[in-house]
Amino acid sequence: MSSTTMIGAYGPWFASRLPDPPTLSFRRPEFVDVDEWRRQARERLLERLAPPDLGTPPVEVLQTCISDGLHIEHLSWQLPYGPPTRAVLLKPAGAEGPLPGILALHDHAGNKYFGLHKIVRTAEAQHPVMAEHQRHYYGGRAWANEIARRGYVVLVPDAFPFASRRVRLAEVPADIRGGASDPAPEDHAGIAAYNTWAAAHESVMAKALFCAGTTWPGVFWAEDRVALDILCARPEVDPERIGCGGLSGGGMRTIFLGGLDARIRCAVCVGLMTTWRDCLLNKCYTHTWMLYVPLLPTELDLPEVLGLRVPLPTMVLNNREDRLFTLSEMERADDILGQVYAKAGAPDRYRCRFYPGPHKFDLDMQEDAFAWFDRWLGAHA
Repeated sequence: MSSTTMIGAYGPWFASRLPDPPTLSFRRPEFVDVDEWRRQARERLLERLAPPDLGTPPVEVLQTCISDGLHIEHLSWQLPYGPPTRAVLLKPAGAEGPLPGILALHDHAGNKYFGLHKIVRTAEAQHPVMAEHQRHYYGGRAWANEIARRGYVVLVPDAFPFASRRVRLAEVPADIRGGASDPAPEDHAGIAAYNTWAAAHESVMAKALFCAGTTWPGVFWAEDRVALDILCARPEVDPERIGCGGLSGGGMRTIFLGGLDARIRCAVCVGLMTTWRDCLLNKCYTHTWMLYVPLLPTELDLPEVLGLRVPLPTMVLNNREDRLFTLSEMERADDILGQVYAKAGAPDRYRCRFYPGPHKFDLDMQEDAFAWFDRWLGAHA
């Protein structure tokens, strides 16, 4: 434990409140039957998340085209609140089903003006901000397109509150706009100003969600389940071969969706794996409000949320110089997940790898993730 903490001398005492293992950890000796443990732990996790009930909305196809060997559909659906969700569906041109599906989850990166285009390229000209984003985080590749070419149907929705789902400044009171306004796509300075405003607005959004009796991860989970329903209902998709994955904020959404929904047969969490202790003592200032679930840390550690899917195949990819996390706590999270899978008799279905470098999902990491999906979902180019 560090001799200094983000909350000074208060840190050690508050950290002492976190039992190890937590009260609902499968690592505890009283939990022997994995199915009974999962039932209890999932029930409590859903209670803590307090997700809204959204139903399954009708889907509108806005545009269809063939581009760079892919069939691309631009989709939209309306949830009970907020602006319509935009999404892109990708699959190999001319491919016949049933094909495995991937729900591809975009990152946060402090950029709420953009969403799905962080990991997708369409027939339209790529926005220069997104070209730089993909170069910086993804080795210059739109990874959703790349895995679609390998034989998958890939659905990429905008997350709440990004891109099509972002908060419009014209719809909030003038006294909290901070002088910012809704920018046009060509206004790069305006986009940067919007993202600065949106970062500060996260505390307002989190408080409002608590006042509504829900949580940010609960809203993510509910909306991602809608997208999963839509993907599984596609006639060319084999609903028994579904995966999900993503970097950073997409990794965080993978933790909750993969942990709670058994339709996710294979999960890859990238650049988002540590412990609640790391967040408490060292790193919560590097993380969004979107991560936190009140009261959960004494019951399940963060890796154990993803571990709820045991024995379903799970991969975690980390970067050793990732400033968002403490390396020793990333390693401890790996050990926790390894213990969960070993106790369940499925050690071969969990894999964790550490790579040199900062926060990213680069080409080497993508190749490892794609191979993991291929191994367990059976896709082929």
